[in-house]
Amino acid sequence: MNTEKLNILAAQAGFDVERLRAPYPSGFPREDMLALESFAELIVRECIGVVKGGSFLHDQAPTAIFARECSGAIKQHFGVEE
Repeated sequence: MNTEKLNILAAQAGFDVERLRAPYPSGFPREDMLALESFAELIVRECIGVVKGGSFLHDQAPTAIFARECSGAIKQHFGVEE
């Protein structure tokens, strides 16, 4: 996942980003950082799933094609890989 984007969003959520970046023991333990990144990635994947696999879409309808393009753009924006 795009670490810089994660840091920006973490700051907006109220995290002390300097503490996030600092090595443990002054910062967060590595396990907590990995958990935070995993949590953010899970949220992004849920959003992609809603857009890409919505039951409101017909497979070849223009909205389905647009939804696939949107889900790809979300993956690229957040740096989430398959």
